This record gives sequence, C-alpha cells and structure tokens, in this order.
Amino acid sequence: MIFLYLAAALALIALFVFVPKRELRTEIEIEAPANAVWEVLRDFPAYPGWNPFITHIEGTLRPGQRLKVRLSSHGGAARSFQPTLLSVDPGLLIRWRGRLALPRLFDGEHYFALVPSGEGTRFVHGESFSGALLWLIHTDRFEADFRSMNEALKRRVNVTIPPRTSSMLP
Repeated sequence: MIFLYLAAALALIALFVFVPKRELRTEIEIEAPANAVWEVLRDFPAYPGWNPFITHIEGTLRPGQRLKVRLSSHGGAARSFQPTLLSVDPGLLIRWRGRLALPRLFDGEHYFALVPSGEGTRFVHGESFSGALLWLIHTDRFEADFRSMNEALKRRVNVTIPPRTSSMLP
C-alpha cells in the first residue's frame, strides 16, 4: 500500500517537474507604420468595438501591473483572467503572463510584437504555454482566435490610417 502512495506521489511530482511547453506564434503584415499599430493596441477601451478575441481589457501598460482581460474563443466560453505585465516597450512589445491557479499548472506568456517591415509593420502575436495541464489541453485550438484578432487589428489600423497608395504621374 505504501508503494502505491509513493508511486502516486512520484507521478504527481513528475507532472510538475517535467512540464511540457508549447509555443503558438502567428504573424500578419500591416501596411502602416509601427506607431499606428501601437496606438490601436494600446487603446484598451476601443477593444470591444473591433477585437473578436480580446473583447475587454483594462489596466495600465506598465511592467508589474495586473490587467483585467476577457477572452472570447471560437467554439468556447468566454473567460476572464488577470495577467501580470512582464514587459512593455512602447511601439514594439507587450508581454504578459497569465496562470491558472498555481504556478506550473497552466501558465501562458502572451505577447504582441511590432517589427518594422519595409514601409509597414509585421505584427507577431503569440503565446508560450507551459504547465502540467498541457498534457490535457491542446493549445493549437487558440490559433484561429489569434489569427482572427490579427485580421481585425489590420482592418482597424487601416481604418485609422488608410494604406499608402502610390500615385503615378502622367
């Protein structure tokens, strides 16, 4: 009987020590300068009007601060959480960590990166997942949500700053 308890304890410890990790990364090209994309990203009160994935976000863009975030996933229920901002580099990066209850159970480091690309911006949207629950959760299901937000961001930026058009002289 003691061996059964010992085996169960070791299995539980192994779940938390040898936690799996997964990365989900999406990208989209936006025909606008990075500062225009940044202005849309940092305008949290406007998110409900354009963002199909992050339907509510509030807080101060300062490392160490907690945000209040509500996600609406395709085919899933909306959920709220309060991630901690890890880094904010104005015009370039927002990164936060959210976790489910205990550390190493299910953690996610979500990020938005803006990379100047020619005359526009490459928007890189991703998340690094880790934790024991990754044995059960398939994070690939979030890819459609990330892509949906990327497309909506592109449309929103293009409404705010129309794409550049080249004019040809006669």
